[in-house]
Amino acid sequence: MPFAPGRVETVTFDSYSTIVDVEAAEKALAERVDEPRPVSQLWRSRSLAYTFIANHIDAYQPFYEMNRDALQYALDVHGADVTTEERDEILAVYHELDVFADVREGMAQLREAGYPLYIVSNGNPEMLDSMVAHADIGDLIEDTISADEVETFKPDAELYRHAAARAGTPIDRIAHVTAGQFDVAGAVHAGMQGVWVNRDSGPAEAFGPDPDLTVTDFFDLVEELA
Repeated sequence: MPFAPGRVETVTFDSYSTIVDVEAAEKALAERVDEPRPVSQLWRSRSLAYTFIANHIDAYQPFYEMNRDALQYALDVHGADVTTEERDEILAVYHELDVFADVREGMAQLREAGYPLYIVSNGNPEMLDSMVAHADIGDLIEDTISADEVETFKPDAELYRHAAARAGTPIDRIAHVTAGQFDVAGAVHAGMQGVWVNRDSGPAEAFGPDPDLTVTDFFDLVEELA
């Protein structure tokens, strides 16, 4: 469906890869692993895969722990000689990931335009608190909404419906902004308008619903909602 800006009352944002750059975790790996890129890529893909599996086998655990298990697997696959303490130091980088340059100003413009802003994330509350502080957006958002509250990860519809209830906004009046195409699919399926942030001009997924809107950064979204 075409994007309907007139229906949008509230804007929700994903966190990782949307507000902060998970690729920055590669820097922490580079200090301890000879070839950090394949380890980083496997780490991220396994982290998401574990959340998908957990939704279907009732095996929820906080995302920080999911991320830790995924990192350990990636290190094991690549034979990295990293101690448990060093692994946890790498994992801790998720508390201070690089923030995309357009985030604060883009969110500030949306807030000035009258849109309540929320973060809806797989991250557990402690991760989200540190991310909000590091990104310096605490004064711009109404609240963070974590998968931990319902013990269900994206793209399960339950989390998006919970977010709508927490925001006090009908779900079809919410635009969900995310860099993850699986997250777009989950939001659209649940009844939100899905906005895909395609920062690197990557290809669209061949499977799943199309986003209602594709933008390159938050400023594009401001223009669409202005």
